[in-house]
Amino acid sequence: MRFYSLLAAAKINLYLEIIGARPDGFHELVMVMQSISLSDRVTVRSIGVDQIRLRCDNPLVPTDKTNLAYRAAALLVERFPAAMTRFGGVEITLEKRIPVGAGLAGGSSNAAAVLVGLDLLWELGLTQGELQVLGAELGSDVPFSILGGTAIATGRGEQLDPLSGVDELHVVLAKYEDLAVSTPWAYQTYRSQFDSSYLSDEAGFALRRAEVRSGAMVSALTQKDRAGIGRALCNDFEKVVFEAHPQVAQLRDVMTEAGGLGTLMSGSGPTVFTLATSAAEAEAIQKQVCDRIADPNLKTWTARCTASGVRLDTSSKLS
Repeated sequence: MRFYSLLAAAKINLYLEIIGARPDGFHELVMVMQSISLSDRVTVRSIGVDQIRLRCDNPLVPTDKTNLAYRAAALLVERFPAAMTRFGGVEITLEKRIPVGAGLAGGSSNAAAVLVGLDLLWELGLTQGELQVLGAELGSDVPFSILGGTAIATGRGEQLDPLSGVDELHVVLAKYEDLAVSTPWAYQTYRSQFDSSYLSDEAGFALRRAEVRSGAMVSALTQKDRAGIGRALCNDFEKVVFEAHPQVAQLRDVMTEAGGLGTLMSGSGPTVFTLATSAAEAEAIQKQVCDRIADPNLKTWTARCTASGVRLDTSSKLS
């Protein structure tokens, strides 16, 4: 049977600002997103029956139609029905390293890998832009998970412009294993507390997007100013997540004190990360955090920033 294995990179948010409410019910955002080397392995394999099957080595991950990876395959079956007729169904295997419910776009990266993998497996010949358009139908983070690297994301997060990368930076990540934050809860809570400050018209959105594009974070990235990148880290969700989950705020404080360029919560949390200039510095920060917080529920990782989102796993081969 033919198969492709792909590595699906996690992402962190270097910048996340909630601008206002959109007419379609989503939030208008300005984000700077960054791929990191912490990745899941996603394998798509032809099977002899016209079905979509999903397996995962993490019991917390559903393997039914609610899984975004399953929905990605179903979307391609809907748009390209002749492909399944020609090549047969697909078995999707998820080998998880990205923590679940962590604000690292693990589900979105898996869906992105399925889109890329099935494009190859079923010989659809889709461009990256076409894959991103399909991905936007599944979730706001899926297009970035396909693109990867460093990018500014606007709209609800699906409109992307690549930025100068920071591949030389490393990152320390920490998350309490027994804590997950619902993204819908984070948005709803933020809206209930801060909707009075929301912009609500396209002119206001455009002005704020332009201000961020010329602001501190984009400038620091363009100039490869590592210290400036650290100073410009920003995430509006910290305002509501820290209040509801004080242990995440404490984790951020401990990681800040451990050094590095800067510390921030990623996405809707609860993962906290610190940027570092080298693998050695990242490992030293990781050790300090583990020494300071002797909690078996606290899991930590080190990774590096990468220039790609979904990529072929070169340790596997097509058969």
